[in-house]
Amino acid sequence: MKKLIVFAFIGLLAQLIDGALGMAYGVTSTSLLLAFSISPAVASASVHLAEVVTTAASGASHIRFGNVDKKTVYRLIIPGSIGAFAGATFLSNIPGDLAKPYISLFLLGLGAYVLIRFLFNFRPSEEKKGIDLSKKQAIPLGLVAGFADATGGGGWGPIATPVLLSRKGMSARKVVGTVDTSEFAIAVSATLGFFISLGWEQVNWLWVGALMIGGIIAAPIAAWLVQKIHAQLMGVLVGGFIILVNARNLLTSWIDQASFYPYVYAAIIIIWIAAIVYTVSKIGGFKNNKKVKVNSIAD
Repeated sequence: MKKLIVFAFIGLLAQLIDGALGMAYGVTSTSLLLAFSISPAVASASVHLAEVVTTAASGASHIRFGNVDKKTVYRLIIPGSIGAFAGATFLSNIPGDLAKPYISLFLLGLGAYVLIRFLFNFRPSEEKKGIDLSKKQAIPLGLVAGFADATGGGGWGPIATPVLLSRKGMSARKVVGTVDTSEFAIAVSATLGFFISLGWEQVNWLWVGALMIGGIIAAPIAAWLVQKIHAQLMGVLVGGFIILVNARNLLTSWIDQASFYPYVYAAIIIIWIAAIVYTVSKIGGFKNNKKVKVNSIAD
């Protein structure tokens, strides 16, 4: 029972983060499931099955709040679904014990990318009517992000969201809503790939149900928060969290000296706290500069 409550909380936290940032539901959930010694393929299958429901709820919430560019959603879902199905089939044919540390390494890399991206390269964007993404650009983006999502248990958001945000003048609100909404098709495709390769019997439906419940509760809250909370701080928080969890998985898989672990954890936590403090001060400075500009215009 305690484990189910923990999984429900994981689903709620992961969906809050994903709905506000357009990334990290799969990365966060899969990282924590791997920490419970669940095999990579089963962990990713469980997360994607839960995402079929949570992404539907999240997409509906984002559409209701006007956070979605529907044309971009249509352009991303076909290549994304193909990539996700291929990634699920690939991961299902790799031995779990062999794949686990490498999947954790991939997730740690995504966590570091998210942290660095939001710590140093975050830029407030201006509102545009739509997302300027051509079909030629959508195909490779969808294929790569979909494949990475299925093999790593997360990757659709961490890859698609920064790429779209990097385009000049893109609204963060529209990008997050569009990526979250398109992820429904990716979750369905990856789930089909896993079940064709693994079968239904390997999935623990109680765990999946707990993840779903947490995600459903968080979806409308996250869609509202994306309009209110500062995305840069949330990105730094989730990036550091993903690094910490997957560092633990790597240490327990590759290093036998347990006495060495606390030093690694301490170093990660210190760097993480420093990044949070720097981000908070940076956000404060940005707000102050904005107020000064407004006052100078008024004068």
